[in-house]
Amino acid sequence: MRLRHIIWDWNGTLLDDLWLSLDIINSLLAHYELPPVDETAYKRIFDFPVRNYYLKLGFDFERTPFEEVGGKFIEAYTMRWTECGLQRGAEAALRGIREQGLRQSILSAAARPLVEGGVRHFGLGDYFKHVVSLDNPWAEGKIEVGRRFMERTDCRAEETLLIGDTAHDFEVAGALGIKCVLLTCGHHPRAKLEPTGAPVLGSPMEAVSWLENGSEKI
Repeated sequence: MRLRHIIWDWNGTLLDDLWLSLDIINSLLAHYELPPVDETAYKRIFDFPVRNYYLKLGFDFERTPFEEVGGKFIEAYTMRWTECGLQRGAEAALRGIREQGLRQSILSAAARPLVEGGVRHFGLGDYFKHVVSLDNPWAEGKIEVGRRFMERTDCRAEETLLIGDTAHDFEVAGALGIKCVLLTCGHHPRAKLEPTGAPVLGSPMEAVSWLENGSEKI
């Protein structure tokens, strides 16, 4: 059955915020006298749940509670996310998929004000049937929110594809029973994406070209 609905992840997939996340986390590492990470190390370490990611960075939650360091990150990110742009060709990709007659939605692990604010900021509202995000700032519960979204809408799993940038997006897609494509332009490197077995592409525009020419492979 052919695809009718594309679900996009937001951070790292449509929004180019890797550099900002790296800048903020290195500021926090410096503040807590921990060694910095470069982009390669960040993409290797970053993961869900984000609590585990902070542990891998060297934070000790017995000395510094997760809520403290995570709250500092969220505060800085909330103040600065408007410094980010979209991924190269992201709006053209959204336009191209709309021209293919497919519906589009967002399913994000970010807090609702950040995602809805981002969609408004970039003037993307007309592209999306639904914008679904979390009520908590800790990126916890994307699978559960996704399940509720699929249950309350007329989306059929066999007609739906999720496009994301992390191995967690593949886990989410699997839990929802939908297909998945992963992009290397975000928060996980190719080496973490390819073992999922999902198609791995470079950018939103590559995803559009792939949908036009090779979506039967998923």
